[in-house]
Amino acid sequence: MMHDTEGYSPYEIEYLRLLAKEYPTAQKAATEIINLNAILGLPKATEHFMSDIHGQNDAFTHVMNSASGAIRDKIDTLLGGELNEEERAKLASLIYYPKEKLQLLLQEEPDEIEFYKRTLNHLIELCHMITSKYTRSKVRKALPEEYAYVIDELLNQDFTLNNKQEYYDNIISTIINIGKADDFIEAVCGVIKRLIVDRLHIIGDVFDRGPRADLVMEDLMQHHAVDIQWGNHDILWMGAAAGSPICIATVLSNSILYNNLYVIESGYGISLRKLAVFADEFYTMTDVHSFATRILDKKEKERTTHKELVRTARMSKAITVILFKLMGQVVKRNPDFEMDDRLLLHKVDYDHGTVDLYGTEYPMNDCDFPTIDRNDPYKLTEEESEVMANLVMEFKASEKLQKHIRFLYRVGGMYLVYNNNLLLHGGVPMNEDGSFKSFEYHGATYNGRRLLDLCEKKAKDAYFAPEGSEAKESGMDFTFYLWCGKKSPLFCRDRITTFERRFVDDKSTWKESKDPYYEITKTEDGCLKILHEFGLGDKDSHIINGHVPVKVKDGESPIRGNGRLFNIDGGFSKAYQKTTGIAGYSLIYNSYVMKLVAHEPFPGKEEVLKNNKDIQHMTDVTEELQDRLMISDTDNGAKLQRNIKRLTKLMEAYKSGVIPENLGKND
Repeated sequence: MMHDTEGYSPYEIEYLRLLAKEYPTAQKAATEIINLNAILGLPKATEHFMSDIHGQNDAFTHVMNSASGAIRDKIDTLLGGELNEEERAKLASLIYYPKEKLQLLLQEEPDEIEFYKRTLNHLIELCHMITSKYTRSKVRKALPEEYAYVIDELLNQDFTLNNKQEYYDNIISTIINIGKADDFIEAVCGVIKRLIVDRLHIIGDVFDRGPRADLVMEDLMQHHAVDIQWGNHDILWMGAAAGSPICIATVLSNSILYNNLYVIESGYGISLRKLAVFADEFYTMTDVHSFATRILDKKEKERTTHKELVRTARMSKAITVILFKLMGQVVKRNPDFEMDDRLLLHKVDYDHGTVDLYGTEYPMNDCDFPTIDRNDPYKLTEEESEVMANLVMEFKASEKLQKHIRFLYRVGGMYLVYNNNLLLHGGVPMNEDGSFKSFEYHGATYNGRRLLDLCEKKAKDAYFAPEGSEAKESGMDFTFYLWCGKKSPLFCRDRITTFERRFVDDKSTWKESKDPYYEITKTEDGCLKILHEFGLGDKDSHIINGHVPVKVKDGESPIRGNGRLFNIDGGFSKAYQKTTGIAGYSLIYNSYVMKLVAHEPFPGKEEVLKNNKDIQHMTDVTEELQDRLMISDTDNGAKLQRNIKRLTKLMEAYKSGVIPENLGKND
């Protein structure tokens, strides 16, 4: 029997029929509406923002484990009146590193049974506090399978009832008596660390500088909810994984300079043998003093032999010369990049050892280039071409690297608009008058949000377009532009002075002027112009940036634009900490506050375990929210409200008979 479908479009009818397959009766639709409305009334979950990790896996892991001090804050709030400072510090260390810390704590405990009871009770209390803002269903999904039922029972007891208290105590005693206390403590600590933060935002630059970017990527891939806004160092590795020779050469030049070959060779299994053999053959008799690897760790510096230093310096010079040749080729075939000022090999006076930079001759600290043809300086020699062909094959064949880069593409992008905030690594290129800088590319003009969308498309072409296609080749060149182009949203400087830093001692030539974006965003109006460009309004919206280290020791602030912009460059890399004076910032955004947290350098895992030495987290600024935010105020809340409207429409369709209910035997 047909019913009147007036008031419903054919599209709505088709959609409602599809929705009816999941909610076949009015009762099921009503139950889901009740459930969704209940969720809307829960507090907004905590977001954790981190940036510029730069391969510093030990510090990253600790900041993740501690949630930038959020776990310690919860311990102090819940147990401050019961435990003293030392006891709270021990409990925090246990949560961060349960397996290792348990072994140390048990050695000093005279009554092991009492220790287990006390510790398990504190952990369950803390876990109950942290999980209270989630639905029971969401918490269950986060529980480890082997202990899901037991933890769920412990988290959902009414302790005012005597019989329930006895039930609770029996569970704890049984766990201890059957020898599962250690495992159970690890499991509960894992739940606390997982649910203290609902979503993790990485604002770019996982790669380079630090020792183990691969381990950072492995941790990120295990996280339950993460997004990544690509940084200029990330895009370089993405181009390298796609097979871009210029990106590969740049990755290796950076990695050798910062003593980071372990991640290349051991982390990703990429052999550099052909490069090493080539460097030994052609650069043995050349001056390599300006290419010495920078070793920051004193112990590592002491155990590194002179022979090893010389060999890596040769490799560094060999790949850097190849880099400048390839840069010349990329710039010449992409006039839209407007990077002719980076064509410098033909401006070298090889006889007098000088280079012409913008009409001024500067002496070079090294002018010994056995593989450069003065008449055709940007052409690779046959041997250099063979080295690069081998390296392209090695990078593309690294299964682990390819897995990590595919993950970067899957969860990442150039920017993200999330819960009324704009997340991006570098910036939005601007002119001094506050207008968006235009980029002319292949006959079209791009600026503002449209420029970032173009950049994301080209980055995806580099990796996903068919091998040998024009789209892939063009995309790979574009990833290099994103690394160092003057209108790149990831670079945001007028030029990259790699050549000058390697070959010219006059530091006035090293200057890389920042895009006007960084001055314009010092004002609230400047920040609002950018926020409006990405569809955000004036109320409670912010820009979350990384990329530029905050020089705290020079009086710089991470807050700009009257609180509209937070610069959370993580400062994880030890290479930057002398410049900044601290180990950077992270951001916590919960239902009450947006809290910027400043970090001192990580003292090391051993110090945390033995002496409970945490990273010193200092709240630099707290923005109190006018009203407590609920899930109804978030992006997810808007999605749930749309679902409620659709389900309400379905119930109306059931009531009017437009859509028939599927009443089974049991309904």
